Amino acid sequence: MSEGVVLEGRSLVKRFGPAVALAGVDIAVRQGESVAIMGPSGSGKSTLLHCLAGIMKPDAGEVVLLGQRVDAMRERERSALRRTRFGFVFQFGQLLPELPAEENVALPLMLGGASRRAAVDQARAWFGPLGLAGMEGRRPGELSGGQAQRVAIARALVTRPAVVFADEPTGALDQATGRATMEILVNATRGNDSALVLVTHDPQVARWCDGMVEVRDGLIVSTAAVSS
Repeated sequence: MSEGVVLEGRSLVKRFGPAVALAGVDIAVRQGESVAIMGPSGSGKSTLLHCLAGIMKPDAGEVVLLGQRVDAMRERERSALRRTRFGFVFQFGQLLPELPAEENVALPLMLGGASRRAAVDQARAWFGPLGLAGMEGRRPGELSGGQAQRVAIARALVTRPAVVFADEPTGALDQATGRATMEILVNATRGNDSALVLVTHDPQVARWCDGMVEVRDGLIVSTAAVSS
């Protein structure tokens, strides 16, 4: 693995019946780097994210996290990895409606064995920096869309993961809220020394990242650095 690379996909192939979703993809992400994966619907971008995150196993190729083969792990090991070394931000946040915001953020820590008190204490530390001070006790139904996504960002970062995966994180937000959410996501992830892998169809969202990768027909057809 190259110096500074946190996560790498090598010659990834994934098929769904006769359809080829990934046709031999190579991608590498460095510590603190943000990479946007772009492409039209059905291009393979979400399949690539799912393989990199250990949600599904490629049919061929390797996924390597800090020298460790993710694709060779058993499901139980990959599940543990997703709780500890990976963080996730989804389009609709996927917060648990019955839990207050602070417990939603603390949940990955509690699933990892931390006591509720210790987990909530760590979770609360994220509310001020993410502009959520005073909202610790609110349930998801009492938050705006942008606030809910910031809670989801805090949940993704609370374990200090090596990589954060974001799948269309602004897709359910208006343009202004989406811009604010992307600024918080990229800066907070970088400040956490985590890599960010983001799937989007929106070039305006992708421009917040350090680099862009375009996927079409299961292949990477272009890569570009994004000037800040």
